[in-house]
Amino acid sequence: MVVDSYNPFWEVAVLRIFFPLCVMLFMITACTKGNYLSADNQFMQAPDYLSSGKPAVSSNTTSLILRLKGGDVRIKLMPDLAPLHVERVKRLASEGFYNGLIFHRVIPGFMAQTGDPTGTGSGGSKYPDLRSEFSQYIYRRGTVGAARSTDLDSANSQFFICFNDTGCRGLTGQYTVWGQVVSGMRYVDKVSPGEPPSVPDRIRKAYIEIGAVSSR
Repeated sequence: MVVDSYNPFWEVAVLRIFFPLCVMLFMITACTKGNYLSADNQFMQAPDYLSSGKPAVSSNTTSLILRLKGGDVRIKLMPDLAPLHVERVKRLASEGFYNGLIFHRVIPGFMAQTGDPTGTGSGGSKYPDLRSEFSQYIYRRGTVGAARSTDLDSANSQFFICFNDTGCRGLTGQYTVWGQVVSGMRYVDKVSPGEPPSVPDRIRKAYIEIGAVSSR
């Protein structure tokens, strides 16, 4: 008599136990490498304040680099959200407009604002004001928004960087988002507070970088 050696227990074990465990281990490994799961279930690279690793910069990522007293701040530009604002920032940075400008309004727990050549909060560049490009991108730590007056279409050269996940949350959909800090946020944290600060910090140099190749 021939004995059938097939045992359905192993098939059940593989499908119901071992396979799910492998999937779970993969997800845990991805998360420990500095990734997080976005709202649309896509793994995204976490900013440096969410990860202990150094954030990757793809070859086609365009960034604004702000050289501050403590070190460099890398801001990923978001032309998909605000193409007009991103083009303005790129133009001004390439012209050296931001070099030497102070952080004239720094409110702990809220944001640090700069980009005004007069240092008063009322100045701008020689170019016309921009129309608003509001989005539903949620303001959080490191989000960069365009400063404006009560006129919705008055953004020009000034911008602010949010200190935490809650302080700027109420600005979502009301102020144009054009960038997100992906590294160096700890240097923004050290900017002197005040409106204006008694001894304000400055942007020592601002320039555009594409991937690993800068346009300095």
